[in-house]
Amino acid sequence: MIRNDALDRLPVRHAVPELLAALDRRGAAVLSAPPGTGKTTLVPLALAGLIGEGPRRRVLVAEPRRMAVRAAARRMAWLLGEEAGGTVGFSVRGERRTGPSTRVEVVTTGILLQRLQRDPELAGVDVVLLDECHERHLDADTAMAFLVDVRATLRPELKLIAASATSDAAAWADLLTVLDGGGPAPVVRSSGEGHGCRVFFEAPPPGVRPAHGTWVDPALLRHVAATVRLALERHEGDVLCFLPGTGEIARTAGMLAGVDAEVLQLHGRAPAAVQDAVLRGTEPGGPRRVVLATSVAESSLTVPGVRIVVDSGLAREPRTDHARGLGSLATVTVSEATATQRAGRAGREAFGFVYRCWAEASDGGRPRFPSPEIKVADLADFALRAACWGDPTAEGLALLDAPPAGAMTAARSVLGSIGAVDEAGRATDRGVRMSRLGLHPRLGRALLDGAPEVGVRRAAEVVALLSEEPPRDYGDDLAAAWRAARRGADGYGARWKAEARRLERSAAEVAGGASGGSGASGASARPGAAGGSAGPTAGDDAVAGLVTALAFPERVARAREQGGYLMVSGSGARLGEGSGLRATPWLAVAVADRTARDATARVRLAAVVDEDMARRAAGHLRSTGEEVRWEDGDVVARSVDRLGAVELTVRPLGAKADPALLREALLDGLRREGSGLLRWSREAGELRARLAFLHREVGEPWPDVADEALVERADEWLEPELSRAARRADLGRIDAGEALRRLLPWASGEAGRLGELAPERIEVPSGSRIRVEYGGERPVLAVKLQEMFGLAETPRVAGVPVLVHLLSPAGRPAAVTADLASFWRDGYRSVRAELRGRYPKHPWPEDPSAAEATRFTSARLRREG
Repeated sequence: MIRNDALDRLPVRHAVPELLAALDRRGAAVLSAPPGTGKTTLVPLALAGLIGEGPRRRVLVAEPRRMAVRAAARRMAWLLGEEAGGTVGFSVRGERRTGPSTRVEVVTTGILLQRLQRDPELAGVDVVLLDECHERHLDADTAMAFLVDVRATLRPELKLIAASATSDAAAWADLLTVLDGGGPAPVVRSSGEGHGCRVFFEAPPPGVRPAHGTWVDPALLRHVAATVRLALERHEGDVLCFLPGTGEIARTAGMLAGVDAEVLQLHGRAPAAVQDAVLRGTEPGGPRRVVLATSVAESSLTVPGVRIVVDSGLAREPRTDHARGLGSLATVTVSEATATQRAGRAGREAFGFVYRCWAEASDGGRPRFPSPEIKVADLADFALRAACWGDPTAEGLALLDAPPAGAMTAARSVLGSIGAVDEAGRATDRGVRMSRLGLHPRLGRALLDGAPEVGVRRAAEVVALLSEEPPRDYGDDLAAAWRAARRGADGYGARWKAEARRLERSAAEVAGGASGGSGASGASARPGAAGGSAGPTAGDDAVAGLVTALAFPERVARAREQGGYLMVSGSGARLGEGSGLRATPWLAVAVADRTARDATARVRLAAVVDEDMARRAAGHLRSTGEEVRWEDGDVVARSVDRLGAVELTVRPLGAKADPALLREALLDGLRREGSGLLRWSREAGELRARLAFLHREVGEPWPDVADEALVERADEWLEPELSRAARRADLGRIDAGEALRRLLPWASGEAGRLGELAPERIEVPSGSRIRVEYGGERPVLAVKLQEMFGLAETPRVAGVPVLVHLLSPAGRPAAVTADLASFWRDGYRSVRAELRGRYPKHPWPEDPSAAEATRFTSARLRREG
């Protein structure tokens, strides 16, 4: 019996006629309805013609989370007076409840993608409603892009709805424009606001530190727990408290010990029975409840009895280090849209109250919407789906945000290495089989290649462990976690067994092509072809190691002498204190994360492998060759057999190395350490200074002799000596002066003017030939003052006045001038007054410009006169 009273209380019912009319007219629409108004439950029933007077249709509703799928289906079935599995059914990974009479089926966006790739026409489906678009999950964005393509090319009669409480409706409407070319799709808005709620801001105490990585300041969690207690005292009803992750949920639950309410934990890893119990609510007169939840409870769910929402203001988002092949989670500040969604949980059944655990002054600084997952996530799965769809670059897909070029390049590299795509990026037969497994391509590769080695069941069991990380209390040894999962009667164990059975069936379905070639330069040929330590009778450790290494070859790691591990990708890794894996020479790392503040990745889950297994699993990363480079002040030349960044064997080469590589290493040394590596005599240094002066003041054809320019022109002045050198000491034997003369402009004849333009010495009035120093901004002539008597004009080189350092008879500086005439006129008197008493034996005429220059004392001048 249809519960019309409950349906009539849902505000979205007033928008249904407009929505149905928009679909009839345009075939697509955007539905914008606040939380709690019934868009997830009433609208699909109306679209299917199960309520109201509309035509009978088969409706597919896609939700981002399994919990939301089950809850929405059961709620719609309840409104019809039925059980889920009849008129309203659902499908999630590992569980399907539908029947011949099913008119509305609720699925995860992942299931929808699987169906689209098996049957792009979605035969038998009349309407697809993609719910909670604002969350911008990658699967949802991809599914909508595929649906737009299907309607534009295969099934123009297929009707599409993008639905959300807080989405940027205009952007979605523009995206759907391509459906009929008649402008943006219509936006239908529900005017209902649910029951409404009042918002309070509870700022945390001073000194709370910002979250980073997956770390959250315990002081903030204490503040959240205190806010929950405050809300319980002030208001009636149950509390729904949003926290970023399961760790924060567990710690906050501990802080709420003794509270007069039942404390429940709701997250994606909670057993289905626990999730269902939370969503069923309590019997009248039962205890109050505090439900600590992750973002799984943000949308498409009604938690019965909730009148209060406490929002920590934090969420977790995926991050990917594409260069190292490492993924991690980042704790981020929730967006305005997410905060609105969370607040909407309080007003679903009655007027509610929302406590936001941040200062009201900071509320306006939040981003409007969450980061689109396509911008931050690993795109290997997306790239494979796009390739299987026939659009390897994804440039033809209707996406709100284009995938980042770097992330797509990294994704295609991964897919190529496992044989999922060919050189042009098109999906191979092997890649198509991988896409049908419902796994990340890496795990698909591990299942396909591991099954012939260790058996389908055991490969499926290990892959099931890798697809959902076991609880931390299982430890970091994957083989031990496998044994624990087999024994375990907990929620994880039950999910793991169901997933392992599903994967075993899926592997059997695609087994027809599993033994074929990889289609990608042999990178993913069956590892067993070369023999090894894993096989059908191998122990758990060997099986876990092989399957993990096949899934994550870049994370195969070898122990370092100084502790820790080095992954094939080049990332350092470390095990936790007390890990039983610490003495293992080789590991295949299944789960690791690395925050921006950490120099190495922390290993969360790994399996033991041996070197042979590592070589086979990461064979496409193996290389052998000569490595010659400048390192620690000299040339290092060696022959290296390496697996990515891990050196397997090393043999010194010395002077037997490739001469071209030696030469380049020596040039690199010159770039790094400068031309001082050569042998510079005093004469060579002076020649270089003269040439630098001429290049600066005259220009061409005089050469630039700065270090960078000299290295650039090594062919012209350091040969043949450079090509004969093999190490630093050989550079030190090269006479830089002789080599430098090769750069003089001999061809033009200008080289012969070097002595004229930049002479080594200048003859002064006394007859002495004084050396010119060219190392400064201008040439310097350091000469005794008496030797310059009678010279009115300052000497010049290449037209540039020299800087004259006038010295005392003892050779000490007395004055500096670039204008002798001015000095004789204005500066000489003070120098004469200061020095004539100190050097009475030397001439100090009153008019030096008319005096005779001399190198001698006054007495000697008189004798010679």
